[in-house]
Amino acid sequence: MNALSVKGLTKRYPNFLLQDISFDLPQGKIMGLIGINGAGKSTTLKSIINLVNSDSGRIEMLDKDFRENEESCKQDMGVVLGGIDFYNHKKLTDITAVTKRFYKNWDDEAYQRYIKAFSLSPHKKVKELSSGMKVKYMLALALSHKAKLLILDEPTSGLDPVSRDDILELFRQLVDSKGLSILFSTHITSDLEKCADYITYIKDGRLLKSAEKSAFIESFQHLKEPGDKSELSLEEIMIRTERRSYDV
Repeated sequence: MNALSVKGLTKRYPNFLLQDISFDLPQGKIMGLIGINGAGKSTTLKSIINLVNSDSGRIEMLDKDFRENEESCKQDMGVVLGGIDFYNHKKLTDITAVTKRFYKNWDDEAYQRYIKAFSLSPHKKVKELSSGMKVKYMLALALSHKAKLLILDEPTSGLDPVSRDDILELFRQLVDSKGLSILFSTHITSDLEKCADYITYIKDGRLLKSAEKSAFIESFQHLKEPGDKSELSLEEIMIRTERRSYDV
């Protein structure tokens, strides 16, 4: 069963077109969504969860039509999106008290574990948190209501290398022990080398490739220079693919 199935997702803006994006995220797997800034990654994620009204396309989550079952689907989904600001003068305890009311499966014990694991002080105000700590707090909220699918926009951005590795290890533990499914966008392709099972690549608003990671990497090896026997990394694949757009 697929945790998430996206078919023909399209969103038109005056100066940008997200066109016919389709991919499947199998249950219990991690998918990395890659592409340069402005490629359409955030638009894709926001359209999937109906934060942006798409022009066409079908979204299925855990075998349910998302648009027809949005409320119940969101109970099974944890979301961390960039660019969302909390009330800066509110304490984390106040924000959590409001957030937990929306989830019927909220788990206070799990929340306390994540707060402790992320070294967060619940009595701090939002304005006192670094950008990395804000990400950790949003992750703690997303992970505390027994979500089956996590959708994350640049979750490791702003974190130091040690914290990034800790978060990636947590992702693998959640997938391996609890069967969670994770879709996350990132520009840090080395993170995906460590933890992703699948890669989806969006370029200029179009789907370039979506496949299991090893198959994805193999499909781009033709970009190597003649005589180069080493395997291209995800970063090198992106650099060479994007560079070709500017070749005359």
